[in-house]
Amino acid sequence: MANPLLQLKDYGQSVWYDNIDRAQLESGEFKRLLEEDGITGVTANPTIFDKAISSGHAYDAQIEELIRQGKEVEEIYDALVVRDVQTVADLLRPIYERSAGVDGYVSLEVSPDLAHDTEGTLAAVRRYWQLVNRPNLMIKIPATPEGLPAIQQALTEGYNINITLIFSIETYREVAEAYLAALENRNAEGQDISGIASVASFFVSRVDTLVDKLLEEKIKASNDPAEQARLRSLQGKAAIANARLVYQEFKRIFGSPRFAALRQLGAHVQRPLWASTSTKNPAYRDVLYAEELIGPDTVDTMPYETIEKFRDHGRVRYSIEDDLDGARALFKELEQLGISYEAVTQQLLDEGVQKFADSYHQLLNSIRARQQALKERQVSR
Repeated sequence: MANPLLQLKDYGQSVWYDNIDRAQLESGEFKRLLEEDGITGVTANPTIFDKAISSGHAYDAQIEELIRQGKEVEEIYDALVVRDVQTVADLLRPIYERSAGVDGYVSLEVSPDLAHDTEGTLAAVRRYWQLVNRPNLMIKIPATPEGLPAIQQALTEGYNINITLIFSIETYREVAEAYLAALENRNAEGQDISGIASVASFFVSRVDTLVDKLLEEKIKASNDPAEQARLRSLQGKAAIANARLVYQEFKRIFGSPRFAALRQLGAHVQRPLWASTSTKNPAYRDVLYAEELIGPDTVDTMPYETIEKFRDHGRVRYSIEDDLDGARALFKELEQLGISYEAVTQQLLDEGVQKFADSYHQLLNSIRARQQALKERQVSR
């Protein structure tokens, strides 16, 4: 049977791998994903690096060498991450060149401590761009109110940007506006815009996790079996509906005369990237979010487990525009029930920033502990 992951290309969707792990790079597993599963890009975040660096021993030798050199904890983090990102960028470089800069990117996130610091974010973008020194790098900036001006300025300066932690349609519009304004600003300055790449990372499964929890509270509070059944029928639907409605905004914005003028100058569309596509609820089909958001000019970034499951039993069809009327009706019904779209998406953004910050600090503490242990070993000799 044909690999369903490879079939996604026929529908205009790219699959990126949501993970960087040095053990996989060294074993050849990562290269196999590129060659056999058609993976064309890579995303990462502080949680992913925390898991990779804290488990196993692939990073031990470099960490100990950096500690012996007297490097500070943040410098050690940068050195570990930059080395992996450079390795991945070089492996993806043929895809980047073959696709004329559409695919073949690796993403590296600025420190989550900068999520509400515009100038600090810009300084980090410039610093990481110099450190990694690869044209197929994308730097991730969260779509916070302070992140948006940094996103526009970084794009104007010519950096490839992956905008992360987008949950609401309104925030998506602001992100797309930042991209278009940056291209227009660059063009007005006489700068080339054909080499700029950007994706808008729209988070999926976390929407269901929160909305389902709010619906469950209402089910428990009701004594009416008919009302309980109605509430249950709404579970597991908000995430896909949200992403499908965002795709309609994508088509509207990038099908506009405004973007047509930029396309004439060589601009790429800013593709929606479906993030958080692993299924959190075991009651749902394990490839639900991957199957229901397939369509042209999109990217799906999948963790390893989702890639394996989709390869095994993913069903491929054009699904991104299914039941749009139902999607619109769903959010009206949720609002009537007192589940506020604005409140849900704001909570998810706040929690997303906090989760990445927690992982980042956990990783720094892990490096700090190794630093201390090495010092103690040296003293005891």
